[in-house]
Amino acid sequence: MSSAPFSRRGFLAGIGGVGAASLLGACATGSDDSVGAASSTLTLQSSLSDPDPKAALTKVVEGYGKTPVTLNTIAIESFRAQLPTYLNSGNPPDVLTWYAGSVARDYASKGFLLDVSDLWTGSGACANFSPALKELSTADGKQIFVPTNYYWWGVFYRKSAFQEWGVQVPTTWDEFIAVCKTIKSKGVAPISMGTGSTPWVASGWFDYLNLRINGAEFHRELLAGKHSFDGPEVKTVMDHYRQLVEYIDPKGRSYSWQDAVTPLTSKKAGMYLIGAFITSGVPSDAVDDLDFFRVPIIDPSVPVAEEAPTDGYFASAKSKNTAGAKELLSYLASAPAQQQFIQLAKSSNLPTSQAVDTTTFAPLVQKGIKLLNESKAITQFFNRDSSDELQTTADTALTKFLDKPGDVNKILAEWQASAKKVLGS
Repeated sequence: MSSAPFSRRGFLAGIGGVGAASLLGACATGSDDSVGAASSTLTLQSSLSDPDPKAALTKVVEGYGKTPVTLNTIAIESFRAQLPTYLNSGNPPDVLTWYAGSVARDYASKGFLLDVSDLWTGSGACANFSPALKELSTADGKQIFVPTNYYWWGVFYRKSAFQEWGVQVPTTWDEFIAVCKTIKSKGVAPISMGTGSTPWVASGWFDYLNLRINGAEFHRELLAGKHSFDGPEVKTVMDHYRQLVEYIDPKGRSYSWQDAVTPLTSKKAGMYLIGAFITSGVPSDAVDDLDFFRVPIIDPSVPVAEEAPTDGYFASAKSKNTAGAKELLSYLASAPAQQQFIQLAKSSNLPTSQAVDTTTFAPLVQKGIKLLNESKAITQFFNRDSSDELQTTADTALTKFLDKPGDVNKILAEWQASAKKVLGS
């Protein structure tokens, strides 16, 4: 995807990501050990450079007193492209910012990531993190990731609009469709969705419908190539997605995700399934009127899962100072460091440590924390649970579907063929 200021990767990383800073230049690898520096100085390679998160991480790192830390910042698209090189170099960075999910597991399978399982047991820094976060940070039975912040997805709406339209928050699929019908009868588009320059937004509904119908395990396996996109399970998902098409604002096919916020806030659209970063696009006088609910339950027997793109850190298996890397990871995962970062970064992301004092957080954010703490499983987002390449196949298939839902079988067959090429199966 593009590296424009509001690309999904760049923007989400800025709003819901670990911060970034550049203290001593954008070096590609760890400190030069020709003078023995690698064992006494740690290198933290960061992918983000938005001003507030950059300043926040700078402050957090300045508070670390055990070992000198060189903090490098690399533009996110370059960071992604260079990440295999960083990890496989003879003198890699000790600790790196990135995402939980399939990418981290893939690097772990190649032996690139340090086993940090001891941080998840006993008095370890991650020992009290939720089981869902632990599962997300595990590869082949070992923990290889330290999550420090995440954000939730939900169906956002304006409380005053629901009151005006006489609708209640739905909890089941039938109730949700009924709400859509009522809102449409008011001359309002029930669902906003910006799939013009940001087609990935369409994957939000696909992910959630698959989670509600087939469950988190099937969803992860599908994105790993273990099931077919034209199989019966996915066809059931698309049957439900098709029920939504008549309620989606048709103008959204030319909107970006940001453009699609405006109809919601101006009450020309009723609901918007999107990440918590939506708050950055809501006028200040409407923020207190904003609320959300979980995507309604379809099959009560399926454990409830939520999308919560999760950011944090992993360490290189080739670090010259693995003990120091683990100490730095422990510090970054600590409640004080998380709280300091979140406050200074001015973001709507959530702490992974339950020891963080959230009493001063906005009610909307506290509700997001409750939502995720009550979830049986946490997934990421389509491309984080698969790859950017597979995301492109989803973008093509789902936007075709939105334009011509009657062609769903043909579209799914084409999607599966494209996915096989990406997955090499």
